[in-house]
Amino acid sequence: MPCRPDSPAPAIRRFGFELPGRADSVGRARHLIQDRMTRWGVDESLFDTAALVASELFTNAVMHTASQRVLCELHDVPGQLRIAVQDEGCPPGEPRLRRISAEEGGRGLLLVDAVSSAWGAHDARPGPGRVVWAELALGPQC
Repeated sequence: MPCRPDSPAPAIRRFGFELPGRADSVGRARHLIQDRMTRWGVDESLFDTAALVASELFTNAVMHTASQRVLCELHDVPGQLRIAVQDEGCPPGEPRLRRISAEEGGRGLLLVDAVSSAWGAHDARPGPGRVVWAELALGPQC
């Protein structure tokens, strides 16, 4: 059904959560995101893609930083779902990323790039760390 010109603009919805910076938080993050997408009425066909993106972004935050906690925020705006993950960075003097062999991993952001309509990263403000985000295209919403 096409959108009517006199329809009110859809609301921007946000949902955020914080989890410990541990590997077992990755599955919990996927569950929280899927639950929120269900509540918002997002098409179930996007659940697997959102789970993949959330898994990769959370895994990177847990494996490549010294974060005690990882923050996630979802934005559901007309035409897109944005997943943003914020880490706490590494202590000064420590390398930002540890080396990973191709067999061990290292393809996470390539996957995010392949399934997202856009993605990027920026320094967290205020404070240390980075925010890595990805956007998934949604169908028309009215």
